[in-house]
Amino acid sequence: MIHRIALSLLLAAATLLPAPTLAQARPAAADTAGLRRSIEQMTRGYEGVVGVSVRSLATGEGLSIRGDETFPTASLIKVAVLVALLDEVRKGTIRLDDPLTMIARDRVGGSGVLQHLHSGLELTVEDAARLMIVISDNTATNLLLDKVPMRTVWAKMDSLGLPHTRIHSKTFLRSTSVAMDSSVKYGLGVTTPDETVRLFALLHEGRAVSPALDSLAISILRGNEDWNKLVRWLPDGATAAHKSGDVDQSRNDCGILYGPDAPVAVCVMTRENRDTSYATDNPANRLIARIGAEVYRVFNPSAPPPPVPR
Repeated sequence: MIHRIALSLLLAAATLLPAPTLAQARPAAADTAGLRRSIEQMTRGYEGVVGVSVRSLATGEGLSIRGDETFPTASLIKVAVLVALLDEVRKGTIRLDDPLTMIARDRVGGSGVLQHLHSGLELTVEDAARLMIVISDNTATNLLLDKVPMRTVWAKMDSLGLPHTRIHSKTFLRSTSVAMDSSVKYGLGVTTPDETVRLFALLHEGRAVSPALDSLAISILRGNEDWNKLVRWLPDGATAAHKSGDVDQSRNDCGILYGPDAPVAVCVMTRENRDTSYATDNPANRLIARIGAEVYRVFNPSAPPPPVPR
């Protein structure tokens, strides 16, 4: 009897609560058709090939333009390495505080700071993971690939339904390639814009590895220090968890943009770019920045407009 009275009181109290509005329950539908037209206009005449994938992480709506096509990843593939590494942490085969020692033969060129530091330097697995993402350190990446073989990264991507996301070799060491023909054609790795958006969506949902380790991955990706592309023209207050990748004919940046209305996963990849310079205002950098700002604006209409130059 007491339980029935308590239940009646709870039900009565519930009827006094205001019903959630549609806006509270679900963000308003975004104009994805208009967004597609805007992106198509931005890419018209671009001297290269552009692939774009977008997904609202609140509603699931989005778009894909060449989203299922294969693109060279450059350092974008390091997100897959991070996810595979954290999966090994989940299994207990690797600990984040496991020590790593860099010796002279581990040093490789390109991005990063470890190549400039002394032989015998000790760091942890987590240190190397953060360096790999935050400043895209190539030497740190190779140290981690000594712990997580490339085929293990492949297997993890397969388990997530991402069969076209592949790392081919260690950075700057093509002789280590496990897929030489693809390595020669695409470089360090390959993926599609759609698969990369799915990978970020899984991280957001806590389904890539585990809720706790996916949160760690997102926090590391939030520290990325490349501000030349996807996040370049976001308004004040916007944040992002993302990873970019640059080689001569390919520039990419993919991740999650966070705003007041809805987080949105976006991936912009380019290949066969005519301009191979590494200037801040490289056409690919500016194009990715414009697309990022427009995607953010469409899915976060209550935010200040992005400060995109004319």
